[in-house]
Amino acid sequence: MTSKLQVTVPKAIADLYRIKPGDEIAWVPGGDTIRVIPRKARLPEKSAAASLRLFDDATKRQQKRAEGVAPSTGPRGWAREDLYRRGRAR
Repeated sequence: MTSKLQVTVPKAIADLYRIKPGDEIAWVPGGDTIRVIPRKARLPEKSAAASLRLFDDATKRQQKRAEGVAPSTGPRGWAREDLYRRGRAR
């Protein structure tokens, strides 16, 4: 990111998506991420049904990930307060 808030697209990505100098790109917020989409590409649907479908898909993916994680059963060895004191003089 430059001081003028300009971003350089890596050559490999520009080649893959056929982005050339002068092409416009769209910046689409997506939760904790930002999607960069060439303007010639079709932008995601914005209907309520599409949003719900995306939410349901994400929920299913999260549930699958959680199935493989065993719940914590013992003490962590640290307390939340330790996080606030870390790096500070006592």
